[in-house]
Amino acid sequence: MEKDLKALRIDRSRKRDRPSRSLWLMGLAAFLLGSALSALFFRNLSRQTPGTAVAEVQTDRATDLPAAAGVDRGPDRDRPLLIASGYIVPRHRIEVSSRIMGKVAWVGVDKSDRVEKGQLLVRLEDAEFRAQLQQAQAGLDSAQARLTELETGSRPEEIQRAKAELERSRAEFDNADLEYRRFSQLIESGVIAQQRVDDARSRRDMAEAAVAVAEKNHLLLEIGPRTEQIEAARAELERSQADIRYWRTRLRETEIRAPVTGTILERVVEVGEMVSGYFMGGAVLVALADLNDLQVEMDISQSDFHNISPENGCKMSPIAYPSRDYECALDEIAPEANRQRATIEVKVQILKPDGYLRPEMDVQVTFFRTHPVSGAADTTPGDTG
Repeated sequence: MEKDLKALRIDRSRKRDRPSRSLWLMGLAAFLLGSALSALFFRNLSRQTPGTAVAEVQTDRATDLPAAAGVDRGPDRDRPLLIASGYIVPRHRIEVSSRIMGKVAWVGVDKSDRVEKGQLLVRLEDAEFRAQLQQAQAGLDSAQARLTELETGSRPEEIQRAKAELERSRAEFDNADLEYRRFSQLIESGVIAQQRVDDARSRRDMAEAAVAVAEKNHLLLEIGPRTEQIEAARAELERSQADIRYWRTRLRETEIRAPVTGTILERVVEVGEMVSGYFMGGAVLVALADLNDLQVEMDISQSDFHNISPENGCKMSPIAYPSRDYECALDEIAPEANRQRATIEVKVQILKPDGYLRPEMDVQVTFFRTHPVSGAADTTPGDTG
């Protein structure tokens, strides 16, 4: 029985050996894990392109090494200074509107059409303006005839007629005066009634008044029209001429023509639509621009703005055609920065655009140094000459 109890006792020496085995197993696991990570690291490192790694080292060295005085640093010439993204915009985008209100009767262009300066683009209904012009023309003719009559004066035939009318009036007066005197003598003898004498007196007075009117008419025809009448008629003629010019201008404004030679970028209006006048907030009818005069518009970060200079060169490559490069030149720098975005707007002119380029295309512009660093003069950014 005692032997059986002794066999059930715990062997404390074996318990002391277990920690050493655990430590050994943990060390083995750590070694294997480290070996796997090292193998993975060297495997990824071997995949890198050798040329790329060498280029990075050379760039760092070219930056860190100081330049000797008077020595032209070859790597600095044509070295990219900044690559910026932007989009193509026409140098001058023209939005054509109507100066008058009316209904569109005809549209002669569409998007992408090439137009010449003065070409008819849109025509509005003009019936009302033509009627107004005809009315103004009639008023002009009437005013011209009146002025001509006054400036010409009385014709000899008119003067002779007035003279004859004066003589007839005088003869009638003489006859009426003689009859009145005769009736006055007869009334004293009681041969005639008083009524006949009164009638004779009235006829004589009327004949005398007619003689006075005839004398005035004859005198006015001999003198001619007054200067004031001629000036009033001339002023009326000038007013009629101004009406003609006004309605001709309004009629001409029903035809909207191209202000410059270019390409239609946008057509907004359709036949039958009502358009409002320019001075009443008129909407755009068509938009056009000269696609041989294009720019690239960019927002340059203020931290990179020191790389922008008129003396540095630049080239542009559209995202749609990455293999095509276009020469460009700094053209415009915004006079103020954008505070919220911490950028400055810069525009470069595309020197030789072609049919591949379109407004609003995304492009990349590379600015590079075209002169040695040692011989570069300090220039103010944005001084485009």
